[in-house]
Order: sequence, then C-alpha cells, then structure tokens
Amino acid sequence: MTTHAHVILYHTASCPYCVRAERLLEAKGVTDIERIRVDLDPEQRAVMMQKTGRRTVPQIFVGATHVGGFDDLYALDQSGRLDPLLNGV
Repeated sequence: MTTHAHVILYHTASCPYCVRAERLLEAKGVTDIERIRVDLDPEQRAVMMQKTGRRTVPQIFVGATHVGGFDDLYALDQSGRLDPLLNGV
C-alpha cells in the first residue's frame, strides 16, 4: 500500500469544487484528508488566507506544498505531476 503525503483541504459545505477536489484525491488513493471547514470557523479562513494569499476555496496543501484550488490540482494531475507530489517524490 502506498503512503501519501499529508493533504489539507480548506473547504466549505456548499462548494462543488471542494467536492471535486476530494473525489480526485480519493481516486488517487488518498484516504487521509484533513478537512478544514472555513465557513464554520472564521479564524481558520483567516489562517488559510494568510498561508495562501487567497480567499476562495478549496485551497489544497500536499505536504508543505500549496497546490492551490481545484483547477490547479486538476492541472497538476493532467501534467503527470500530482502522483509524484502525493508520493513525496
């Protein structure tokens, strides 16, 4: 079984791109996703904005790498660079 890098997903309850990001990560075999709901916790939204410079969700981190939003995650996957990142290569 492959061990993946730690994934953090900043999200809200009503975000379709957040769901798509989760589904893509799960399709890649990622089972341990730390989900942080910024719609319920304004302090976490502030943390997210400080870390990323962005206010939109999702915001995704793989290990220490800020991937960005769903479009960024999808582009990484399409370019073949997501799997190595998830596998810590």
